[in-house]
Amino acid sequence: MTKADLLEAWGNHLRNGRRRSPHTVRAYLATAGRLIDSVKPADWHALAGLEAAELRHHLADRREDGIGNTSAARELSALKSFLAFAREQSGSPHAKAPRLRGPRVKKGLPRPVTPDEAVNLAAMVEDDASAPWIGARDRAVLLLLYGAGLRIAEALAITAAALPLGETLLVTGKGGKQRMVPLLPIVREGVADYLDKCPWPMAPDMPIFRGAKGGPLSQGMVQKAVARARVVLGLPASATPHALRHSFATHLLGAGADLRSLQELLGHASLGSTQIYTRVDAATLLDVYRSAHPREQG
Repeated sequence: MTKADLLEAWGNHLRNGRRRSPHTVRAYLATAGRLIDSVKPADWHALAGLEAAELRHHLADRREDGIGNTSAARELSALKSFLAFAREQSGSPHAKAPRLRGPRVKKGLPRPVTPDEAVNLAAMVEDDASAPWIGARDRAVLLLLYGAGLRIAEALAITAAALPLGETLLVTGKGGKQRMVPLLPIVREGVADYLDKCPWPMAPDMPIFRGAKGGPLSQGMVQKAVARARVVLGLPASATPHALRHSFATHLLGAGADLRSLQELLGHASLGSTQIYTRVDAATLLDVYRSAHPREQG
């Protein structure tokens, strides 16, 4: 088989079997193409039989090209998907996959995304979905995280009893503690758009956000959708659904919100949990200083 044959089959699977967006297909094809150029397999059996040492060598070459830990982790994830497909094509879908450990991505302060990145992330998740109503659903969830500062579990727990949404929403958070949060027009419009497209009936005691088969939507499905979208957009692994809540808090603090008000909006039991955002904001300002201040330009 030629490289073109292998990539054509992989691309068709991503487009038709997995219903990935054109951006995702391009990114995954590029990753697969680099591996094929590196190991020069003859067919799917050869790809399925790759040893961990060969893959480590390929990834080491990629690191020499200058990619960082976050990009290397994304590339490894794409390669694992491609090799799983190769095992299916070779007739051995349950064969043991090579054991590969991804690079450590340093965890520190919560890293907020910019307003543009938050909007692009929500749009990409919507565009990449397998059905229009699912795309509208995932976009509405992300708008609640970024536009209202909800935890993902809080957003997924909203029931139809709260409909129609008004300018505020009563949210039940950790420990059963309730708080009132304001809802921006764009958030209400996003939820309304999803409700118009959702094929499932809205019983008052049922969560409004449903899975593909009508049951309650799981956090994992939203996290997977965001993970796919951030690869396409080139966002770091820290751009998770929860990061949108961090961004809500950081941007409000940067706009002049006081800590006590922010504590109430986030539903933190103690002010200490909210104070971390003063460090996040300071870290963001330092990044801006380093990238823009004339004295830092050489």
